[in-house]
Amino acid sequence: MTAESPAQTVQRLFPLLAEGRSAEAAALFADSVSFSIPHPPGIPWVPEVDSADGVRMFFELLAAHVRAKELDLRQIITDGDDVVLLGRMVSEVKKTGRDIDTAFALHTTVRDGRITRYHLYEDTYAVAKAYFGD
Repeated sequence: MTAESPAQTVQRLFPLLAEGRSAEAAALFADSVSFSIPHPPGIPWVPEVDSADGVRMFFELLAAHVRAKELDLRQIITDGDDVVLLGRMVSEVKKTGRDIDTAFALHTTVRDGRITRYHLYEDTYAVAKAYFGD
């Protein structure tokens, strides 16, 4: 049996999150994680994260505050251990009922079968507008 590729490891993440299985999703991450999601101050679902436990907390907070509606994964770019996913996602902020509709880039790194980097880039203005209003 061959080990799965870094892209396969990263792609296992999305179905787990869609099913609300944050502990299993977090188990895909290494004990030490480089985590970055630039975001406006006051957004309650992006904690400081540096470990698999922190990633689990992030996924739980995200599920508590945001409901995923659409995920359109348009491209997967791989280079060794690095996997970059490009696409568009639509999520509803539960507090306001407003949608976050944004293109995104997710840069991950997988080493020894575990995700060690999770850097998400999205439209922070769209996030702020959906959470805080106009």
